[in-house]
Amino acid sequence: MSEIETASDTGSAEEAPVFPAPRSSSCPFAPPPGLLALRDADLPARRVRIWDGTTPWLVLDHAAQRALLSDPRLSAGIGKPGYPHTTEAMKVHADEMQPSINNTDGPEHARWRRMLTSSFTRHRMEKLRPAIQHITDDLIDKMLAGPNPTELNEALSLPLPSLMICELLGVPYEDHEFFQKHAGITNAVNQSPEENARTAGILRNYIAQLIEAKMDDPGEDVLSDLGAKIKQGLLTMEEAAPLGHILLVAGHDTSANMITLGTALLLQHEDQLTALRTNSDDPAYVTKAVEELLRYLTLPHLLARRAVLEDFEFEGVRIRAGEGVIASLPAANWDPQAFPSPEELRLYRRASHHLAFGWGPHQCVGQQLARIELQVVFSTLFRRIPTLRLAADVADLRFKEDSQAYGIYELPVAW
Repeated sequence: MSEIETASDTGSAEEAPVFPAPRSSSCPFAPPPGLLALRDADLPARRVRIWDGTTPWLVLDHAAQRALLSDPRLSAGIGKPGYPHTTEAMKVHADEMQPSINNTDGPEHARWRRMLTSSFTRHRMEKLRPAIQHITDDLIDKMLAGPNPTELNEALSLPLPSLMICELLGVPYEDHEFFQKHAGITNAVNQSPEENARTAGILRNYIAQLIEAKMDDPGEDVLSDLGAKIKQGLLTMEEAAPLGHILLVAGHDTSANMITLGTALLLQHEDQLTALRTNSDDPAYVTKAVEELLRYLTLPHLLARRAVLEDFEFEGVRIRAGEGVIASLPAANWDPQAFPSPEELRLYRRASHHLAFGWGPHQCVGQQLARIELQVVFSTLFRRIPTLRLAADVADLRFKEDSQAYGIYELPVAW
């Protein structure tokens, strides 16, 4: 038995480092220093202790994560033995969660993805680019005509993806304050199980009512597509409403956080910002710049998590059925074997092999929409407002370490 295997069998929870580690206040855009230190220990996998005292395996390397996140011996099922739950609410409600796209495997998961394939094709998302550009310009016009300084989340970051996901799903935009509020509760790490259940129930009832209305009066949107599948007997309302809930929350919250966080990061790197502004009309450069921002920041900082279904050996480490695995996506995206000098922001870097959208069967279904939104925003914002600057010190910003999607709560900017 190897030394690592012995440690995995006999090590106590108290000996395992705590995950997630805190970010550095002096460099809040980078992954936690403690996380990077674990990666530098050159172990393929090691035990960590999470909030409930359990000790799942933590995998940090880029190549290792790509291998494990594609391995059918690992399950995304949050009710499976050993699954390392992100929050108390997730753990308490794991056994009663409706099967959906985010917690199933194999043929069942493939069935869920097929339900959305036609709605999120690259071609269909690309057709939205002119609308995204129009909305971005309109929001920037309003921002320039409004108070200076202003708060970027309210002026741009939240309205743009909210408008787009509403258009795509068929959700009335006038309800945006309602679902943005409840999305924030859904993503909070410290939510109580009771609050989580209440919020989820409110959003799913809201989605179900919209789907029911669209079954009688369909449009060209995803909720109408789901309603049609219910009529065809391919879905039940109990399945469709949670799926719509997932799409609504993920479809606006992550992109909004990325716009705000990416803007703040670029404003700290004048040379890279100047290069982006100079090349804002070059689609190839902008595409690479967005991939590098996604790599550098990696918003899903607490994902991805899996339960082990059967014993296997991974690079000399014995991993057993009933244990948990956490693939730290920020650590993979700062792996120097995959991205030389990862701590340097290089907008010209070829970073499209990053794992910011996950890897394997559970890659984000809406990633093409997110990419296009970010390409439009970052190529437009700094061209339209070349004097944009932070109106607060970075040290005074509140970063979302307590959310499953990393970000900044408020970003005051001026010009």
